[in-house]
Amino acid sequence: MLNFSKIMFSMIMILGTLLTMSAESWMGMWMGLELNMVAFIPLIYKEKMNSTYESCMIYFLIQSMGSIIMLMSILMNSFFILSPYMGESMLSSTVILSMMVKMGAPPFHFWFPEIMEKMSWPSCFILMTWQKVAPMYILSCVINMNETMMFLLILIMVLTGSLGGLNQTSIRKIMSYSSMDHMGWMIACMKFSNNMWMIYFLIYSLILSTIVFSFWFYSAYYMNQYSNKSLSFMEKLMIIIAFLSLGGLPPFLGFIPKLIVIQLTMLYESYFISTVLVLTTLITLFYYLRLIGSIFLINNSTVKWNAYISMNNVPMAFIITVNSLFPVIAIFWF
Repeated sequence: MLNFSKIMFSMIMILGTLLTMSAESWMGMWMGLELNMVAFIPLIYKEKMNSTYESCMIYFLIQSMGSIIMLMSILMNSFFILSPYMGESMLSSTVILSMMVKMGAPPFHFWFPEIMEKMSWPSCFILMTWQKVAPMYILSCVINMNETMMFLLILIMVLTGSLGGLNQTSIRKIMSYSSMDHMGWMIACMKFSNNMWMIYFLIYSLILSTIVFSFWFYSAYYMNQYSNKSLSFMEKLMIIIAFLSLGGLPPFLGFIPKLIVIQLTMLYESYFISTVLVLTTLITLFYYLRLIGSIFLINNSTVKWNAYISMNNVPMAFIITVNSLFPVIAIFWF
């Protein structure tokens, strides 16, 4: 049975993001962000999950704080009439900080893993993908106004995203720190080529959708839950290919956007940024391998009365094809 209220709120959420991306003024962008926030909160709420009360409140308070900072920066910008450069620098810095708060990007990331831990997988997927479109678009508008700040934020993002996931056992927290690391890559791509970050974001969202779908299907929330599941060879192959693709390991699909970013950093001779990005990716690959190691390297033990739940062959074939065959097509296409 269709839930028409969720369909309505989903449409309002999409409309808010589109309003932000099509607005011609800062106030229009702010209104789109507020519309997006108000529509997403009812989508988080679930009656049978008590933790959603807390997640709704945390999300509302954090997003309101980011919106207030952005609104204050817009209003204060009109007072700096004596020094235009000071007004431009103040506007860009405060807008960047407000978008960092709204995205849950380091160093304002402490709420992001906590709220992910209290949400269902579909809500987590929306929070990691669609809810970042409007803030990333606003960042692309002001990224060239404050270069030093953006380089510092890129380093903080990739370091926090890679090191923060090392001591986690919750899959949702691991995916949240992985999202922070990928945000650093996207902003680095945005810094050198303002349009290429959209390609990175689309490929990341496609890979993430395959992983979140498998976690949602198996109701997996912690690393040790897979030891109680008897997975077939195709299911194990699907999970490992999806994670290696998310980590950017060649020859899978996730390597293509990271190769684009590395080529851009080499083109603009930003060797330090490129080195840090590659080294932090190795750390993220380590905790991806630790996550899938429990699936492959440990013999699964299941109780006889446990029901065996297997995914349909169609989604498994789609996930494997997307992450392994598309890169070959892309190489010959380009």
